[in-house]
This record gives sequence, C-alpha cells and structure tokens, in this order.
Amino acid sequence: MSTARRVVIREVGDPEVMRVERVELDPPGAHEVRVRQTAIGFNYIDVYQRQGKYPLPLPSGLGHEAAGVVEALGSEVSGVAVGDRVATMNAGIGAYADARNVAADRLVPVPAGLSDEQAAAVLFKGLTAQYLLRRTHRVQAGQTVLVHAAAGGVGQILCRWAKALGARVLATAGSEAKCELARAAGADVAVDYSRPGWTQRLLEANGQRKADVVYDSVGRDTFEHSLDCAAPFGLVVLYGAASGPVPPFDTELLNRKGCLYLTRPSVFPHNADPATLRANAAELFDAISRGWVQADVSARFALDDVVTMHRAAQSRTTHGAVVLIP
Repeated sequence: MSTARRVVIREVGDPEVMRVERVELDPPGAHEVRVRQTAIGFNYIDVYQRQGKYPLPLPSGLGHEAAGVVEALGSEVSGVAVGDRVATMNAGIGAYADARNVAADRLVPVPAGLSDEQAAAVLFKGLTAQYLLRRTHRVQAGQTVLVHAAAGGVGQILCRWAKALGARVLATAGSEAKCELARAAGADVAVDYSRPGWTQRLLEANGQRKADVVYDSVGRDTFEHSLDCAAPFGLVVLYGAASGPVPPFDTELLNRKGCLYLTRPSVFPHNADPATLRANAAELFDAISRGWVQADVSARFALDDVVTMHRAAQSRTTHGAVVLIP
C-alpha cells in the first residue's frame, strides 16, 4: 500500500475549504497506472468547482492536469513502462496530489524537450486552445479573431497560435500591463476592458473591422460586447465565465447583431476518446516544437500553499500558467 498527499474539499466555499490530507493508495487496478506527480497544473475551473459553481460530489479532490513519472502498472496495462514521463488531463478530478492512480488510456507521453512543469502547465490550456482554434472554428490565414482575457494562460496561447496560423489578433485584458503581455504574445491590437468604451476603442484601432470569431472566457462582463465585436455571420465562442455566467437573453439579439452564431463548448468532450486525446496532444506538442506555442510557467506554489495560490488567482494577480509543486 502506497500513501499520497492530496488536496480535499469537504464543503464548497472560499480557498480555506481546501485541506492537504494524507491518504492510502490502493495498488493500481488492472487498467490503471500509479503516477508519482512532479508538477500540477492550475486552471480557473478549479476555482469554480471549489466554489460550487460547477458542483462536485463531496468530499472531493480538485485539479485536472499533472505530469510525473509512472511508478507502478496494473496487470492489464501495455505500452507503458515504469519510469515513463507522462502527463494527464481529463483523468478524473484529483490532480492536486503528489501521487494518484489513473486509467492508462488517459496518459499522454511527455516529449523529451518538454519539462514536467511545462507539460503540467500547458496540457489543459493548450488542449483548450487546440479545440477552439482547430475544431470549434478552424482559423484560417487572413481571418480576424478576438481573444478576451488575453494575458491569461489560455489567452496567451490563443494569441500566439492564431497569429502563427496567419490570423489578425485582437485582444482584451484587465489592465495596460496585461495588454502589454497580450501584445508580446502576438496580439496586433490590445485594449483594457476594465475601462469604459473599450469596444469602440478596439474597433477604431482595427479600422472598424470586426472579428470572424470571438473567444470569450470572461462571460457576464463581456458577453454583449462580444456580440458587438463579431462580424456579420461571425461566431461567438463562450468557453468560460470568469466574471460570472451570462444571464438568460432573447436569442433574437443574435439576429439583430448580424445573424451571429453562438456556441458554449468545453475541453472535456473534445478529449473524451483516448485516441482523440493523444492526437490532439500531438498537435499541441507539434505547435510547441514549431515555436507557435510557448510552455512558460509564470508562478510556482508548493502543494501546501494551495490556498495562497487560489487567492492569488481570484485576485487576478497571476498571469500566464501557474503550477503546484508537490
């Protein structure tokens, strides 16, 4: 029997509901492996689940992605060896841990040129950008895209990757300093959406040309502005709700704003099939090898400092990718 330290919540609420507990791990099941995790990725969905906005059965772990080394194999596992470097995403809640058992078909091999920290920092966010840019709307050279929250982990990846695909990239962020980060990530135009009148400033800076696709992870505070920034017959992709959920609205608004399309996708269905997960990850890792996507880590927190990490994320004092180190 092996032991592990993991973050557990027994009620929803503020960051203080998270506790680091020591638990016993059963041997891996027939189709499982045990991974000794060396780096754990943070994503804002972790905050939503801890708050109860996306309900979990309690008690529960938290976290969706991590990287580490295979430590033990189930009896029916093949194609994986003890000592392999792997990353996981969509392997079940509970990545905030120093070790865990996961289904072997949820493993993604980590390329030699990528560190464990980089893999943990980029897999969830990168696969989110991958489906948004290559599946939800297959971005083509010459198109215009708008990325909200462009200084965040997914936002910066979207900017860089869309620019590499030949798109013109418009961006918004919550301060001028964060706009600079968006420009450094490839945005042609970036405006501070915390200042009134940002929609007009954005469109003026782009010669009144609107976006073929708008990627909106902010939700309530930006949604109607996103409709105003989308070109006729354009697509608004609502893939998050950092400011809160979008209130119910009359769908006739989509008609009045230019016969717009609206979708609310998620990374999990796009990577539910193991073969598709590996193919999507391979496309992401190829984009990293080409220099289109950077796997940068902007901040590190010890597992014992998980409360501090969540506080920092909610106060918007972090930018880019953040990882927990067990």
